[in-house]
Amino acid sequence: MTDHRRVHDLSDEAEHGASGATARTEPPVDLKGEMLRGLGGPSGMVYSALPVVVFATAVPFLPLTGAVGVAVAVALALAVFRRWRGEDLMPALGGVIGVAAAGGIAALTGSANDFFLIGIWASLAGAVAASASLLVRRPLTGLAWNAVHGNAHPWRGDGPSLLAHDLATLAVAVGFAGRFAVRQWLYLADSTTGLAIADTVTGFPLTALVAVVVVWAFRRTTKRLIGTDGAPAAARG
Repeated sequence: MTDHRRVHDLSDEAEHGASGATARTEPPVDLKGEMLRGLGGPSGMVYSALPVVVFATAVPFLPLTGAVGVAVAVALALAVFRRWRGEDLMPALGGVIGVAAAGGIAALTGSANDFFLIGIWASLAGAVAASASLLVRRPLTGLAWNAVHGNAHPWRGDGPSLLAHDLATLAVAVGFAGRFAVRQWLYLADSTTGLAIADTVTGFPLTALVAVVVVWAFRRTTKRLIGTDGAPAAARG
């Protein structure tokens, strides 16, 4: 009888384990790690800010095309350094492409301030997109969360999750709008140095602050709809 009971218990455990494995249909996402990788960490701030600072510093002493060339050279050197450190190719190339595009616009228009035009209008576009998503009750961060998790969760039907993403998307909209307002004011004031400073101050630091709210919303929704162990909330009872 003891052996039979032991076999029965082992069978129950195996069945329970199988059902638990089935319930865990989705591994948890390392939101903090993904966000840090996306931001690039403190080194990402240096990579993005250094070409801009070099450009603004070189403008008073060099022809505009020369200042653009120096900025692109610095961005290229940083890309080579990042590849040497083993970082992904696309982020490294993205920095070079961004600086080259900004420098190309400045060279074509003959205005050093136009080096910052792409960033200014990209901030406006981000603010408009985030605000529009709130108006139509499809907050962008919620759409992003659901996309990360396979578009398989009714997050909009969960009031606290929807509220969390309303707040996170509002933070995104305010961040973009703030960057646009400051840079546009400095652009109209014809302050290349001010634009370079604003680009640095409203770049990584402001993005990191907004990211805190976005990570909070992601984790809150994950905890409510999926669970910290990756198992569906319904399966945990």
